[in-house]
Amino acid sequence: MKVLIVDDEADIRRIGELSLQSVGGWDVLLAESGAQGMESAKAHNPDLILMDMMMPEMDGLTVLRQIRMDPELESTPVIFMTAKVQRDEVARYLEAGAAGVVHKPFDPMTLPDEIRTILSD
Repeated sequence: MKVLIVDDEADIRRIGELSLQSVGGWDVLLAESGAQGMESAKAHNPDLILMDMMMPEMDGLTVLRQIRMDPELESTPVIFMTAKVQRDEVARYLEAGAAGVVHKPFDPMTLPDEIRTILSD
């Protein structure tokens, strides 16, 4: 599986990359902004986008809306990574078209399983 991680924090990108490659055995692409994430998604057509909710300039919901309007990406699952996991916030993310939410900080050893669980629901 090819996963695109979109997060403005270098440490989160690196930990996510190590987790998904080493524990999950997946190919990982990285982007540090919503705009860069859109470019990378269009260029590489990932199987999954794992994206931070709070980013400067373009937040995760804005990027998700753009993804859902792109015919080549509209069905790509998007999972948000965020510390904002109140029930109403999660409901809003799901209503916008996210496949699920991973709570930050996440456990690198269980992240791939958490993603598999979300995608299997």
